[in-house]
Amino acid sequence: MDRSITVISAGLSVPSSTRVLAELLGSAAERAVTARGEEVEVEYVELRPLAHALADHLLTGFPSGDLADAIDKVTAADALVVVTPVFSGSYSGLFKTFFDVLRVGALEGKPVLIAATAGTARHSLVLDHALRPLFSYLRALVVPTGIFAASEDFGGGAVDGGLRKRADRAATELAALLGCSGQATVRQVARRRSVDDEFAAPTPFEQLLREASDGDTVR
Repeated sequence: MDRSITVISAGLSVPSSTRVLAELLGSAAERAVTARGEEVEVEYVELRPLAHALADHLLTGFPSGDLADAIDKVTAADALVVVTPVFSGSYSGLFKTFFDVLRVGALEGKPVLIAATAGTARHSLVLDHALRPLFSYLRALVVPTGIFAASEDFGGGAVDGGLRKRADRAATELAALLGCSGQATVRQVARRRSVDDEFAAPTPFEQLLREASDGDTVR
């Protein structure tokens, strides 16, 4: 079964350590999935060129051109690798804006590998304090190992060996999630009723009372 992984990079500089980490993780994910005997296509989405289109989308509600293509790639992908630089102790505004414009439920049940870059290791908690809660809220399946890279991990233009090992471990976890009984089943397990669903077909009050009474009887 062919798989597709989309790697999202929100780096603002050129060249960008965020893009370097994105490519490292994309390559690691490709190797991990291939090692399981599956074919995989890895595509990259760079958010920096989409900044103006994202601002327009927030105002108009309609994506266009390259932004529409990027949204389609992310929505159709079997799994995501997402990488953001750290600003003021959290993900960048550009990174958050992209996920703000996705339709509700677009990431539901989708395996996601989270990663971040910053100048110092003091920002490493961004993974668990910002990125993991964001994608949990979006009902994605976040892999256990998140990847943080500080400037020292790219000393002299070379990637630190420890960072490569962490990348391989996270990629292996992503590949394992992809292999769990097929992507459709994973999404079905993670699926929850949306707010719109709740109001469209509310549970009758009589049924709620009956279920509450039944629960009291069991106890």
